[in-house]
Amino acid sequence: MKTILSTFSIFGLSTLCAIVASSAMVAGSASAAPVNGMNKGYLGGGIAGSVTNGGTGSDDLNFGGNLQGRLAIPNAPVSVRGTVLFNGNNSAIVPVVTYDMPVAPGTNVYAGVGGAFVQNQGVNSPIGTRNSVVLNAGVETQVAKGIVVYTDAKLGINAYQGSSASSLGLSGGVGIQY
Repeated sequence: MKTILSTFSIFGLSTLCAIVASSAMVAGSASAAPVNGMNKGYLGGGIAGSVTNGGTGSDDLNFGGNLQGRLAIPNAPVSVRGTVLFNGNNSAIVPVVTYDMPVAPGTNVYAGVGGAFVQNQGVNSPIGTRNSVVLNAGVETQVAKGIVVYTDAKLGINAYQGSSASSLGLSGGVGIQY
């Protein structure tokens, strides 16, 4: 089972990277005119869950929620993001720095790196059972004035105690721009 989930997580991350890369190529070749993506910050909340486990029995797949914020850096293609991932047993704070690429009016794809800081080490969270380095990729779009929809994947590297397995967490939600 662990091998299947490990293969699934590698496949899922590879697919996500291919989608982000394809979007970059399409956006870059579509025209020479600049695309205005989303350049405002937001605060939001939604669902989250892990699609992998560490193989020790106490770190099964789980479902919970997220609170996420984006601080856009003016005149720069980077953002500082913070996410709190939680389930009924644990939570983790995940700060990341991302490179944001506009792909359509009001829409960005982003990728970055950060860390996961798990509140109760050894207890399962949507990003694993211990602190880890996190790779992050996602998409965000403004769907109405002041309303954002976002989704992303977070790969926690070596994120389980007693295992060298990585954690793949998926989250999405709705935010309000500020």
